[in-house]
Order: sequence, then structure tokens, then C-alpha cells
Amino acid sequence: MHEPIISPCVWHGEELFSREDWLHELTPEQTGEIESLKAGTESPTPELDRLCSGIRISLEEHSGAALLRGLPVEGMDAACAKKLFLMLASKIGTPVSQSADGQLVFSVKDAGYKEDDPRARGPNTSKKLTFHSDRCDIIGFLCLKQAMSGGENDIVSSAAIHNILLRDNPKLLTELYRPFYYKRHNVDTGNSSPYCRQPVFSVTQGKFACNLLRVLINRAYAMPELPDLTKLQLEALDAVEHIAGLPEMHAGMLQQPGDMLLMNNWVTLHRRSEFKDYPEVERKRHILRVWISPPNNRPIDPLFIDNYGSVEAGSIRGGMVKATTQD
Repeated sequence: MHEPIISPCVWHGEELFSREDWLHELTPEQTGEIESLKAGTESPTPELDRLCSGIRISLEEHSGAALLRGLPVEGMDAACAKKLFLMLASKIGTPVSQSADGQLVFSVKDAGYKEDDPRARGPNTSKKLTFHSDRCDIIGFLCLKQAMSGGENDIVSSAAIHNILLRDNPKLLTELYRPFYYKRHNVDTGNSSPYCRQPVFSVTQGKFACNLLRVLINRAYAMPELPDLTKLQLEALDAVEHIAGLPEMHAGMLQQPGDMLLMNNWVTLHRRSEFKDYPEVERKRHILRVWISPPNNRPIDPLFIDNYGSVEAGSIRGGMVKATTQD
């Protein structure tokens, strides 16, 4: 018998924006420390350290989402922005690789890849993305340039979805506690396993966790050596997407240049709307992304070890294994 999740990570819709742990605006002291980092000055940053420590705690123990506003990225080239973003992310936890090449900062922008291009990932297109979580404890986005139109972010409490399913359709909830097959991502070439199994919902040592990337589930069940999704599995996955998409369930926002959005992937799901870019290359939408493993992360179900490398609380985990080259 499953129990309701009773935690600060349960919230509904735009209630998120009134939470004290949601919005963080830089103080003059913190801005000064960032300017020192930009200049390459090796000096203590006690105010930034305090800010990032508070965000790290709130992401794990409170709503699971935070917006840091006002990073001075205007006029900054992408290389400098990536360096600053990585330094700030490192104050929250350990950045982990987002590719088999060991890439720590990923550029989210439309690369113009065709649908069948093996390099294509959802973030490198302009299409709408469905609600999902990424392969890390914390995901961070820093906006450098926004699209001409579209590109909004929606965030939903996965614990709130869990509780609604428990109330309205416990049979589907039970199915989501059972493991689903996940196909290895097409850019995850350092991983020798063709697929793994992991649940959508789980509770480990009293800690709730949700993990969902529907595209990899669909790809796995399309493999000839694996069974088809059952009617109940399909109904359960569709129910998660339906509930997440209800206007009263998710909070929608559009990042502005200098906004750093952070989410705990175990207690939130996120999606992005389709966007239309400016025709000029220098004005096209550009968001930087980091995957972070914080020192205060939660224990997770043992089935996640194949994708995360470790399931123990406080361990460095997640990301993609670096591919080895053969001589």
C-alpha cells in the first residue's frame, strides 16, 4: 500500500512562485563577487557561497525549484558565460558529464539537425518537449538569449502528481512503482548496456523519487528483444503527462537573460514549449545547461545504479560515462 507524499516538495501550479525558496536576487555584495570571478581574481566569495548553500538545501528539502535572477551575462561571450556558470554550479555540487565526451556545460539551442540524425537531442531542436527529468540530481539552466517567441518552461511537482494518482487511480500508481525499460540514449556511447530498468516512482529510506524520460521508454519497448508496453503501462504513463499538463498543476515561466533556473530532478518534472528563433545567428535562443550532483542528495532505488553509477545518499552520481577510445 502506497502512502501520500507529505513534504514541502508537494505544491500545485503557480503556488511555487510565492514560495520563499523560489526567487533569489543577487545582492550588491554577491554581484561584486561575481565580477571578481569574471575578472579571474582568486579571492574568497563568502556571500556567493552562502547563497549557493541555501539554494542547495532548498532544492533538496523544500520545493525542489529555484530561480537565481540577475547574473551579469549581457555582452558576455559564450565561453566566459560557460566558465562563470560552471563556477557557480560547482558551489552547489559536482558538475557531471552530459555526453560521452565529458561535456560539463551543454548549449541548449537549435542545431538544425534532421529527425534521424544520431546527434540530435531534444534540447538541440526547437520543438516542444514533454514533461521529463534528466539523468542527474539537479539540473541548471542559464539563459543567455531568449527566442523571438515561445521557449517557455513549465515545472511541476512530481510528488503532487503522485498524490493525485494515489487518490484517483491507485492501480496506475502501483504500475508506476514497477520498473520500466529505458533504452540507452543515442549519445550515451560510453555506456555498454543497450537498456536498463528503473521505476517512475519510488521511495527509498523514506525519500521520494520520480524519474521519467518517456522518449527512452518508448525506444526501449520498440526494440525487438523487449516486450511491448502493456495497456496498463501506457495508461499509467499517459496519466502522468495528463496530470502534469493541467493548468492548475504546473508553473510556467520564461527565463530572461541572466536567469539561472535550478530544479531537483527527483521531485520535479519540466518541459519546454516550441519556439521560433530570430533569423540572425547572433540573436538565436541560447541556454546553457549543467547537471549537478550535490553532497546532500537523497538515497535512490537500487535499480538506478545502471544509469547513475551510485544510489547512496551523498554520493557523486549521474551523467554519462566518458567513452574510451581503442588504439
